[in-house]
Amino acid sequence: MKKLTILGSTGSIGTSTLEIVAAHPDRFQVIALTAGSNLELLKQQVEVFRPRLVSVLTADLARQLDRMLSDPKPEIHHGIPGLIAAATAGETDVVVAAIVGAAGLVPTAAAIKAGKDVALANKETLVTAGRIMMDLVRENGVRLYPVDSEHSAVFQSLEGQSGKDVKRIILTASGGPFLNLPLDRLSRVSVADALNHPNWSMGQKITIDSATMMNKGLEVIEARWLFDTPAERIAVNIHPQSIIHSMVEYVDGCVMAQLGVPDMKAPIAYALTYPERIPTGVKPLDLTALSGLTFLAPDYQRFPALKLAYDALAAGESMPAVMNAANEVAVEAFLKGKIGFTGIATSIARTMDAHEPHTLATIEDVLSSDLWAREKSRELIGLS
Repeated sequence: MKKLTILGSTGSIGTSTLEIVAAHPDRFQVIALTAGSNLELLKQQVEVFRPRLVSVLTADLARQLDRMLSDPKPEIHHGIPGLIAAATAGETDVVVAAIVGAAGLVPTAAAIKAGKDVALANKETLVTAGRIMMDLVRENGVRLYPVDSEHSAVFQSLEGQSGKDVKRIILTASGGPFLNLPLDRLSRVSVADALNHPNWSMGQKITIDSATMMNKGLEVIEARWLFDTPAERIAVNIHPQSIIHSMVEYVDGCVMAQLGVPDMKAPIAYALTYPERIPTGVKPLDLTALSGLTFLAPDYQRFPALKLAYDALAAGESMPAVMNAANEVAVEAFLKGKIGFTGIATSIARTMDAHEPHTLATIEDVLSSDLWAREKSRELIGLS
């Protein structure tokens, strides 16, 4: 039986993971859960899965949760120490890292240092600290299994192949809700419009990242580290149907692709059970029902955030961490109505322009760059 900790259990990846656990109680046991402030859902999860440890955002939330739960209660922690306690819980075999944003960096690093395998759904961990994290993976002899559908598809398409035969990795993107919107209307789109993703059901931040295609930029940087592949050999194709989740092109001209309906339970399950496969309840793909599969090159005028990610990767060092933090601030500002949709990429670019890249040797260095970028972004947006 595989014992799990889920960092971010009340988010979309966390809840999908628990659906898989519930469907296979003979294969999985939940040791620890962490959440932010969704106490009602966390309470339900605790009652069903009976973890030994839970953690929430603050001490006040921890006290509220304690009052909500009946005996026997799990250990209740909070804050960053709580995340670390969950990530390093002694019995845990695999940590599902599903916290959105740079907040997932510290507990994921702690899990790796504690010798835990990680099912990684948090792009920002490798975006902000790719070299450091991959060094930790090697030093501690653990496995990092990709959960993102795109990276899972690449992982599956590489299986049984030689890395020296890879010509390039091709990540697919839906194009989001504004793929065909006239460019002069982008500055006027509403938050509700941006949250209306055509294919996937995700949290707010990830959905906005999909609309700007920053999510694909983050995935390019993540792929660079996960698969040890330089940026010039990582391409992005817009594929509106979201059926082919990504591809690997080989030197002989052959392309391996992984297909499936848009449902995160399949890549989550594969990360948890590799190299086995288990039933997930995901609807089978009916190829005869498809009207066609189309692919487009991304337009940087429409999706400048994608170009900024390639620029950050080219600059290297601290720039990807700065870009990521600036994006998180800008997305939050957009969701709160402080800037327009096109202001997201503009704000990120201004923060990057103000930054001189420097070497990151430790997680503390990454956090320092992240903090600088957040403060600079807020200043440039006028939030501070």
